[in-house]
Amino acid sequence: MAALARRVGLATRPLLPVVQTWDLEARRWVRALRRSPVKVVFPSGQVVERKRAPEKPPRKAASEASPREQQQKQTLQVPPSQTPSTWEDSGLRYDKAFPGDRRLSSVMTIVKSRPFREKQGKILLEGRRLIADALQAGAVPKVFFFSRLEYIKELPVDKLKGVSLIKVKFEDIKDWSDLVAPQGIMGIFAKPDHVKMTYPKTQLHHSLPILLICDNLRDPGNLGTILRSAAGAGCSKVLLTKGCVDAWEPKVLRAGMGAHFQVPIINNLEWETVPNYLPPDTRVYVADNCGLYAQAQMSDKASDRGSVCDRRYLKFHRYEEEEDLETGAKKSWLPKLEVQSYDMDWTEAPAAVVIGGETYGVSLESLQLAESTGGKRLLIPVVPGVDSLNSAMAASILLFEGKRQLRLRVEHLSRNRS
Repeated sequence: MAALARRVGLATRPLLPVVQTWDLEARRWVRALRRSPVKVVFPSGQVVERKRAPEKPPRKAASEASPREQQQKQTLQVPPSQTPSTWEDSGLRYDKAFPGDRRLSSVMTIVKSRPFREKQGKILLEGRRLIADALQAGAVPKVFFFSRLEYIKELPVDKLKGVSLIKVKFEDIKDWSDLVAPQGIMGIFAKPDHVKMTYPKTQLHHSLPILLICDNLRDPGNLGTILRSAAGAGCSKVLLTKGCVDAWEPKVLRAGMGAHFQVPIINNLEWETVPNYLPPDTRVYVADNCGLYAQAQMSDKASDRGSVCDRRYLKFHRYEEEEDLETGAKKSWLPKLEVQSYDMDWTEAPAAVVIGGETYGVSLESLQLAESTGGKRLLIPVVPGVDSLNSAMAASILLFEGKRQLRLRVEHLSRNRS
């Protein structure tokens, strides 16, 4: 009986599902309501035609859209406050120093010491103006430490590629700074090479055939001031012999006020190599207020020389006392150089001026070089009782006097041609 009932149940079931007609009609009416009529027939029989709205083009897939459309879409999606700046577009990134970070202290230990500085070939530049001058002249930066991102964004973007940028606290910069008012940015550069540097065109245009040789200058402030005067006068080159303070010491850089990147500086030279850096037919002149007394060749009138000259000639005394073994006569090792006033013409040929340190004055090697080139001693007269001028002041006077003489010579030649 159960099997018979199951058979009867199967026979009563329809083989296909029955579609209800009312459901289809409802869907048709919904679609009709959504359509916009083409014609409207009023009861009066008036017929009004309506224009069809233009069909919208199918939307392009994201892959089919043009690159320009995709860029515009992305630009619209980014809020104005989050739009990348030029500095960020360049791909530059910076690190933030974490507590206990020793990168700043380790680098400062190197650049603050002359032996380490020369061994590593690195220098320290501090301040936005000095760093900007160095970048413009072609100096190669290695690391920048800064307290505010705005200080880095002020620098040329193309000069910062490949440079380590490290953001540190202002207190850390202040601890290592030599400035009274630190500016919040320090730059570690490769030691500049005067051959590869690009000096300002105006500086090269006003360059004069005058060189400056610094002889045993040990005061950083004096050397920085001398370099500044050399750049201002248009000196073509500055040579520093061994015994001088390092030209790239932070105190010299601070006193130089950017002169390091306006005039070529050649550091740490032996006297034997100095002539290699002089133009042909250069005459070497020595700034020496002891010149008048030197003509006496250590005469018995010691009271006429003054205490400064006495101290300076003590180191030459061993040469003065040597005697010729054959004749028994005293052999003078001190070169005999003619003395002339500083305001007399001495710039007819390319000239090099030697400025000595304030403690011992010029060296014997400088006097010998001046004698071999036909140079003289340049005397700046001072009031009796005054030992000598400051080295930086004497260098400034001589360099600007040489500039004046060259200007007068050019004016004289132009008048004769006209």
